Amino acid sequence: MALGLLGNKIGMTQIFDESGNIIPVTIVKVGPCIVTQVKTIDKDGYDSIQIGYGNVASKALTQPELGHLQKSNIQPLKYLKEFRTKNDDEFEIGQVLNVDSFSVGQLVNVKGKTIGKGFSGLQKRHNFARGPMTHGSKNHRAPGSIGMGTTPGRVLPGKKMAGQLGNKITTIQKLKVIQVNPEENILVIKGSIPGKPGNLLSIVPSE
Repeated sequence: MALGLLGNKIGMTQIFDESGNIIPVTIVKVGPCIVTQVKTIDKDGYDSIQIGYGNVASKALTQPELGHLQKSNIQPLKYLKEFRTKNDDEFEIGQVLNVDSFSVGQLVNVKGKTIGKGFSGLQKRHNFARGPMTHGSKNHRAPGSIGMGTTPGRVLPGKKMAGQLGNKITTIQKLKVIQVNPEENILVIKGSIPGKPGNLLSIVPSE
C-alpha cells in the first residue's frame, strides 16, 4: 500500500545498531488514519484517496467539515489530506490505515512546517558575508546596495533581503525507516524532520 499517512513528531534521540554505531533518529507517532473519501476519475476527474487524522470534538469543526464526515458515518477528524493513487480500488471509506503499511529499511519523504525563527537578517537568512569589523567600517551586517540607480530605478522582485525565516512547508526526501512499532503506532526514522515536537507531518513512501 503506497499511500501516505499523517502523524505527529515526538522528538529526537539516538539508537545503536548491531555494530555499535550511533544513529540519530526522530520518533514519529503515525496514524491511525481513516479513509474519508475515495475519488475516482469518472466521478471527480482524478484518482485520489482522502484520509483523516486526529479525533476532535464535533464543535471544533465547521458545519461543512462535519457534514462531509457524517455523510460517511465517520467521527470528527481534525486533519484531512488527499494522496494521489492509481490503486483506489484497494481502499474503501472507513478503512483504518496504520503504521504497519511501512517496513524497516523503506525510504520515505516527510513533509512538515519548519520551525519559525522570526525576522532574520541577511547573514542568518541567506548566508551573506559580513563587512569588515575594523578600520572604521560602518558596514558590519548591513545589506549594502540593493539595486541600480536611475535605471531601472527600483528594487527588482526576488531580491534577497531580511525577512521572516522558517515557518514554511518543506519536504525531506529519502529518509530511512529504522524501526516500526505497530502496537504504539510509532515510526523511528533516521535523521532530522521539520518542525518542533508535536508538529503535524505527512509521511509518504519515496519513489
